Amino acid sequence: MKALARWVLLVAVAAAMLEVFFIARIALMAQVDPESTAFQRSEAWRIANQRKGRLPWQQQWVPYARISDHLKRAVITSEDDTFVNHDGVDWEALEKAWQRNEKAEEAAARRAQLSRAPQRPPKIVGGSTITQQLAKNLLLSGERTLLRKGQEIVLTFALERMLSKERILEIYLNSVEWGEGVFGAQAAARHYYRKEASQLTPYEAARLAVMLPRPKYFEKVPNSAYLSHRASVIVARMGGAELP
Repeated sequence: MKALARWVLLVAVAAAMLEVFFIARIALMAQVDPESTAFQRSEAWRIANQRKGRLPWQQQWVPYARISDHLKRAVITSEDDTFVNHDGVDWEALEKAWQRNEKAEEAAARRAQLSRAPQRPPKIVGGSTITQQLAKNLLLSGERTLLRKGQEIVLTFALERMLSKERILEIYLNSVEWGEGVFGAQAAARHYYRKEASQLTPYEAARLAVMLPRPKYFEKVPNSAYLSHRASVIVARMGGAELP
């Protein structure tokens, strides 16, 4: 029992030290632009292995003032329309996500009872805000478990306490994925429109915003009817988006 207690204590201390490390990195980001995110490093490894060492990569950091306000409004409208007002978590959306997760787990348990074949774990959905997405991409793995979701929320609160809303949005727009090896607003603007991030029109910005949940998919289907229709909807709504 004593050996087990020591192992439990060591695991708890290691977890606490990891959180302290993450929070120290967040504090540094108030002044220093992050060179890469956990998600980007994971993608770089995947692409390099897939392409036998070749790493097509597009990313260039640009300051907040050099990113089109149209893109800022489009992303807020599409991804998190209460961004400037919440504390990092949209609790109503999170509650709905928890309810969906419970139903998914119950359905998976029923399938397991009816079948002897191994069952794939249910996908954990999150109802994530922009700040939560940034916490996940910056520091965490891509696994979808309730434990990782809890860690994401802790780091989300740290981001909201240590960084301004403007800084959070600046880091997000410079690091989010917009295609295979395409990261950040400047790279996306050049990749899709051959222009600077500051020059995006409302409709161009809206199309980029709509791509965010599935950027690799929409990169392959640029003539998607859904993409065009949804972008038009975002353009009509983004005038009401509040910027930090």
